[in-house]
Amino acid sequence: MTPELLALTLATLLQIAQMALYSVLAQRQVGSRYAASPRDEGRELSGLAGRAQRAMNNHFEGLLLFAIAVMLVTYTDQTGKGTALCALVYLCARLLYVPAYLFGWAPWRSLIWAIGLLATTLMLLGALF
Repeated sequence: MTPELLALTLATLLQIAQMALYSVLAQRQVGSRYAASPRDEGRELSGLAGRAQRAMNNHFEGLLLFAIAVMLVTYTDQTGKGTALCALVYLCARLLYVPAYLFGWAPWRSLIWAIGLLATTLMLLGALF
């Protein structure tokens, strides 16, 4: 497995962990009865549960772009030290983003997010050139 594919695998496992964290925190806030219901009436989450939900949703967006970048550099045979480093930077940024969002590390959360997006962008550009 290439370093880029390993980073993608680990980032996907991180997404699953974020889903589990969000599920636990949200259920604590709304109760198990509502969580098991069809949720026809929406409820706005606040505090830690709300931040966990927003961090999880943000990672869904970033993970999609990162997965495209990994697939492009992999299938165009453009992998190398640069793309491996970008993949590692993306993964580290996403690992840091979770506590940054949960604990309100401003402005660091935005900077961490930007670093992850930059790493993905550089991988995409690497696939082109």
